[in-house]
Amino acid sequence: MHSTQPIRYDPAFEVPEPDEAETTAAIVETLRAISRKTFEDGGHGLRSVHAKSHGLLRGELVVGDLPPALAQGIFARPGRYPAVLRLSTTPGDLLDDSVSTPRGAALKVFGVTGPQLSGEAGDTTQDFVLVDSPAFLSANAKAFLRGLKLVAATTDRGPGLKKVLSAVLRGAERVVERLGGESGTLKGLGGHPETHILGETFYSQAPVRYGDHVAKVALSPRSPWLRALAGAALDVNGKPDGLREAVLAFFAEHPLSEWDLQVQLNTGLGDMPIEDASVLWPVSLSPYTTVATLAVPGQVAWSAARSQAVDDGMAFSPWHGLEAHRPLGSIMRVRHAAYAASAAQRAHQNGRSLCEPRSLDNFPD
Repeated sequence: MHSTQPIRYDPAFEVPEPDEAETTAAIVETLRAISRKTFEDGGHGLRSVHAKSHGLLRGELVVGDLPPALAQGIFARPGRYPAVLRLSTTPGDLLDDSVSTPRGAALKVFGVTGPQLSGEAGDTTQDFVLVDSPAFLSANAKAFLRGLKLVAATTDRGPGLKKVLSAVLRGAERVVERLGGESGTLKGLGGHPETHILGETFYSQAPVRYGDHVAKVALSPRSPWLRALAGAALDVNGKPDGLREAVLAFFAEHPLSEWDLQVQLNTGLGDMPIEDASVLWPVSLSPYTTVATLAVPGQVAWSAARSQAVDDGMAFSPWHGLEAHRPLGSIMRVRHAAYAASAAQRAHQNGRSLCEPRSLDNFPD
């Protein structure tokens, strides 16, 4: 019988594949190839994935008084933490928004305390890297590599054709959804519905350590005006940066918006495996529960100065943070080297160094 209580974290939950080091090296090289291609074409270092930002937001993460099972890691005690939220889409090239792909949200929280995964005593950040689907498309790193090679082969090729293909794929996805389904493959290839990015719920997809326990993480709209945008159509045709324009307009009109930061505690490895990130953990067995609120005031939600500070000056990785929130499983393990290599290459291309920021004192207004 499946327990209703969260399991206790054990390092033995992770079982690396025998050839995982070779798979990791191949993923790193594939990501570097994407970055080299976009740099050759544009002369500027970009992220190998999630290159295009649509919102660069300053906010505050507010943690309240939680019960013991939830009071773990950075959520162990009440507190308020400055934070940066970066909204993006998945490709490594800068495409028109009419090529409709999955969306991402990267959250960097400042001023956290405790042993850091980096081992650097001066680091005080915690990152959560999230995507708008509750499960990863690939089960493990080897499967992810196969899909990534396809992405690399099509990077920066035929933007006009990509727009046409995206329209076809969106039509196919609508048919699937009318029949009560959903296709991560269609969405990933460019068939994501043309909806407002601020209505999305974002997920870690793969698990992390949650202090004494194990969990997946989600960021879900809390404010009614955000929830009203869930599934709301957004016409970006003829608007290459239509998503960004919509985010700018929204935060120019709303003085404060809030998201719930939530966790889904693992209550049994049979239904909630660690190594297979493609398995959807059943919310019927363990629902997502709010552990903090992200409050974002009205602001200029994207600017060239903010892009320089965040897109060029910051790196986001699930491996930036506390040992209490160590990333777990095959997909997360390969991200350690992959994210670090991608960030280092981008920094080199742009002639700058990257290190974890200590504060938001100089964050552009």
